[in-house]
Amino acid sequence: MKNKILLIGLVLMTLVVKQSRALEKGQPDDKKPNILFILVDDWGWTDLGVAGSKYYETPNIDKLASEGLRFTQAYSVGPNCAPSRASLMTGKYTPRHGIFTVSNSDRGESSQRKLIPIENNTVLNPSFVTIAEELKNAGYNTGLIGKWQLGGKNKGADAQAQGFDHVIGGSPGTPSYFYPYSKDGDKSPHEGIETGEEGEYLTDRLTDEAIRFIDSNKQKPFFLYLSYFAVHTPIQAKEPVVQKYKGKKGDQYHNNPTYAAMIESADEGIGRVLKSLETLHLAENTFVVFFSDNGGMGAVTAQPPLRGSKGMLYEGGVRVPLIIKWPGKTKAGSKTETPVIGIDFYPSLLEIANIQKPLNGELDGQSFVPLLLGKTTPARDIFWHFPAYLEGYKGDKRHKDTFRTRPTSVVRSGDFKLHQFYEDGRVELYNIKADIGEWVDLSRKNPAKTKELLSKLEAWKTAVNAPVPTQPNPDFVPVTTGK
Repeated sequence: MKNKILLIGLVLMTLVVKQSRALEKGQPDDKKPNILFILVDDWGWTDLGVAGSKYYETPNIDKLASEGLRFTQAYSVGPNCAPSRASLMTGKYTPRHGIFTVSNSDRGESSQRKLIPIENNTVLNPSFVTIAEELKNAGYNTGLIGKWQLGGKNKGADAQAQGFDHVIGGSPGTPSYFYPYSKDGDKSPHEGIETGEEGEYLTDRLTDEAIRFIDSNKQKPFFLYLSYFAVHTPIQAKEPVVQKYKGKKGDQYHNNPTYAAMIESADEGIGRVLKSLETLHLAENTFVVFFSDNGGMGAVTAQPPLRGSKGMLYEGGVRVPLIIKWPGKTKAGSKTETPVIGIDFYPSLLEIANIQKPLNGELDGQSFVPLLLGKTTPARDIFWHFPAYLEGYKGDKRHKDTFRTRPTSVVRSGDFKLHQFYEDGRVELYNIKADIGEWVDLSRKNPAKTKELLSKLEAWKTAVNAPVPTQPNPDFVPVTTGK
């Protein structure tokens, strides 16, 4: 009996010592993986060293790609910030939450808009269950550091109400990248950043805050949504880094030294955050995502062979970089050409966190976990709906139209992609595999495929109750040609 008691005591003591050592090393006592979701803003598909750029320098992101899985056909749900982020958080297509664009939907000159666009929501309705709420409910410590853009005037409070315990930033954008991050030198517009040093760079500050969050939450599973403002406007960077790129030769697509310096600072910050995971012995139990909310801004970068840029539903506006590292699961240096889209993160993260009874059971996305394990996923169609107008960028010499996007819906089915334009009922059909640049319209040459995809698009719009603009704009002035 005495020996049995001694044996039980020895076993208990061993468990206590093991747990104590794990805590000292920063390893959580829960085996659920930590989740580090790095979202960058307006980062184009080709704006990485690993994607072929010879001008932009991204050694840390390239290293992440060499250690994980790179998705070559990943898509944002919207062509600009707010709809992409709303769908990422909810796992639902844009007609479900009504956030179709940034700000108002009637952007651009009214006399050039043929239709009255659908009114846009600018705040994510609190009734939607976000992925942050799911993870919080499952025992995760949740943090948002950086851009939110889904709330009203309450900044951090809006994000906290939708699942984030810890919020730094929470704002829709930044007027400046240098402290105090305002145009007029007034107080910082970002939650939790009331103090700082002159010359402090916002990307660096958010990186510091992310490292602090990880260190403070190392003993329990965490979900960190590190949502950098970079590389969104204003195009501002640290002068020594700008000077470096002024002395470096670019090409016709990648040549803006300030934008390149912003990329370098973000890459450096990402490297520091990933290094902190290693220092705290958390790297092996942390699921890491690098993703962009939409394509690159046409006035400062370009994405050939992709057509278009941010604000467009051509590939350059919605095909984005995505890299995932899941230690022990993803094959180092691997790639997949299987299309995935932003709504797929919600079901994927539920599966990764082993949440079997989610709060939200109605999702539009499909888990891509099988892809992470080297397997396949069922074929499916993916959709976009943009019943709004976006004016063209000043300085974007490649795009001649007054608008980047007019009211449009799009479906990708297999290798084919169909655009439906509401102003004139026109459609365009492309074979993305054969024509990644979307230059050869096949709608007349292949009427059967055009009809098939148009039918799929109409059925989807009915299923998600997508509002379509039909009301003529009384301000519209037709352009006349000739005498």
